[in-house]
Amino acid sequence: MDKLSIKINIANRFYPLKIERSSEENIRNAVKSIESRLKFYEENYAIKDKQDILAMCLIEYASKIEKNKDSKLIFDDGISDKLNNIESLLSDL
Repeated sequence: MDKLSIKINIANRFYPLKIERSSEENIRNAVKSIESRLKFYEENYAIKDKQDILAMCLIEYASKIEKNKDSKLIFDDGISDKLNNIESLLSDL
């Protein structure tokens, strides 16, 4: 596995991470999203403590995960079988 060492900055604190190279873009996009929400809470609520703002952001994201977990709507329509067949045909070539 090809690991990459990066440092991310959230709420003016740096966090060193070792990640898969393939995850770098996702992680950096997540950090941008978090920073955007932190800025939103700072500008729209009378919360000045960074720890409280981080907690509000965490609650927001965790509630979205819980909501998505409850929906459990997965539609397949046989797509997995079709993709497996295509993969098999390509492998034979």
